[in-house]
Amino acid sequence: MGFHTGGWWGFLSASAERPRVTWPLLRRVLKYARPYRWNIVAMLIIILFNTGLTLLTPLILRTLIDQTIPQKNLNQLIWLALALLLIPALGGVMAVLQRRLNVAVGEGVIYDLRVALYSRLQRMSLRFFTNTRVGELMSRLNNDVVGAQNAISNTIVGIATNLVQATAVTLVMLSLEWRLTLISVMILPLFVLVARRMGMRLREIARQAMDLNAQMNAMMNETLNIGGALLVKLFGRMHLEVERFQNRAQAVRDIGVRRAVVGMTFFVIVGLISAVGTALVYGVGGYLVIQGVFTVGTIVAFGAYLTSLYSALQGLANAPVEFATSVVSFERVFEVIDLPAEIQEKPDAITIHQARGELVFEDVTFRYDPKSVPLLREVERHGQIHNVTAVLSGESPRSKLNNARRLEVKEQETHEEEVEESESEFFTRSQARLDALDHISFRVEPGQLVALVGPSGAGKTTLTYLIPRLYDPTSGRILLDGYDLRDITLDSLSAQIGMVTQETHLFHDTIRTNLLYARLDAAQEELEAACKAANIHDFIQGLPDGYDTIVGERGYRLSGGEKQRLALARVILKDPRILVLDEATSHLDSESEALIQEALKRVMAGRTSIVIAHRLSTILAADQIVVMNRGRIVERGAHHELLAQGGLYATLYDTQFRREEMKI
Repeated sequence: MGFHTGGWWGFLSASAERPRVTWPLLRRVLKYARPYRWNIVAMLIIILFNTGLTLLTPLILRTLIDQTIPQKNLNQLIWLALALLLIPALGGVMAVLQRRLNVAVGEGVIYDLRVALYSRLQRMSLRFFTNTRVGELMSRLNNDVVGAQNAISNTIVGIATNLVQATAVTLVMLSLEWRLTLISVMILPLFVLVARRMGMRLREIARQAMDLNAQMNAMMNETLNIGGALLVKLFGRMHLEVERFQNRAQAVRDIGVRRAVVGMTFFVIVGLISAVGTALVYGVGGYLVIQGVFTVGTIVAFGAYLTSLYSALQGLANAPVEFATSVVSFERVFEVIDLPAEIQEKPDAITIHQARGELVFEDVTFRYDPKSVPLLREVERHGQIHNVTAVLSGESPRSKLNNARRLEVKEQETHEEEVEESESEFFTRSQARLDALDHISFRVEPGQLVALVGPSGAGKTTLTYLIPRLYDPTSGRILLDGYDLRDITLDSLSAQIGMVTQETHLFHDTIRTNLLYARLDAAQEELEAACKAANIHDFIQGLPDGYDTIVGERGYRLSGGEKQRLALARVILKDPRILVLDEATSHLDSESEALIQEALKRVMAGRTSIVIAHRLSTILAADQIVVMNRGRIVERGAHHELLAQGGLYATLYDTQFRREEMKI
């Protein structure tokens, strides 16, 4: 007999956990089917048509056996034989058309969900991404989206198909012979009993298999990306990683063999049970034929209908769990779509076309509080794998969860520069604190250069992140040309601000594409002018493919200085009114540093610039030096004024900048 390979899942609904489906959730799911309602209606019509076709074949066989062959009706034999050929051919055409409609619905739902998810994620704040695993977001965009579309394109269609088929077959069987129909249905409790016992075992093996596959895939992802591969080579752990991978691949192999053997055993037992039903039907039916109650053709038709009936009933038993699992995927997708954006744009926000560049911080306080931002919750994927947190250590799911919670406690430090000990006793006090910024107030006039200095973890990077609204202040406000940043449209604010972070990010694409990210319509001449200003044009021209050179994963094919100069060229191409720079040149060679310093002078000319200063030359050129410590502004003024005060700046100068001045 023919049975669905996944049918055993359905019999677990009484013993295994079942996801909860609510009417509001179901109503919202069905909204995603609304744009494709005519496709679904067409599929239902085809289902009815195909079901009618499948009912004809057993009846034709009965006619052949009972009438055509005994009566030696050659003309009827030819027509019935042609009908037996025409029915599967027509059914095949209808099946292809149904598949076409089904795929159109499924892929359309996937498209709608992915675009909605991606659009929402693009509007989430930086804090959301620092508190959310990338793998979890990828799971929502891939696994859960595909799982969600199954509810509409596969599960609903499957339920309709099996329901129509089971109803129609049962009615036809009852019309042919009610006693054989009762015998056919009476065998179903045996299916349920065996499937529940074997199914629980299979489900556990399936979960183990998916978990082991996830661990193997996670290890491959961690050790085969550019950072992981570099770490493995630097520590000479190639043989260790191969051994680890062998162990994980072996576990996947062994569980695969076990799963296949148990699964085949299950289906052998199911086949034997179906054989019992078939034997009873033919045994009782044969006796009734001998007694002259009905014909041989009737019992042959019954055998054909029996296969369709068992298949349809098994599919219907499987449908509730399948549908509920798909709806849970919808729930996970909706959770992201419904997340409120922390950085919101007011309905009446103003658009700034050309800012003057005046920045004012008014009593700004900011705190990294994970609880204040809407985050994704852990949702159990029924029948799917647990999240894999530990890749190499093989921790248990509970310890993984505990470790993840402990890591959240370090939220403050992950948003700041690494907290380091300094040579000076002034920095022996830890920078760890509750408020990242504490009542910050200062003004930057249009065109001014402000240098931010202070020990690592003092709050400099956090302060710069507030300017383009990567975060919003916990209290206080920041004004641009007299307007609160929260009153300005996000797009126009972004257009006024150019930012170069200490860690330059480049896409795995060409130099041209990475530069055009600043301005999509820039001409080649403009690209070259920006690169010349950033002292990178000659280097690009010397490459074999010039501006069409692929920079590699995260720009790994370029040096630190080259990446920074490309980042500067990208900002120059954007031509912002306000420039925010993390002037990280301390780890570059002298030639790269000189080129970047020269480029910085051109970039900052005529613009309001906020620079986290690492070099004395930038500090000396600043109109205003803001000295920060533990989230507060402790000193402010010109270089000579701050030296005279003998405070934190003087200490920084003695420990970090004096040797540079001596070189000058």
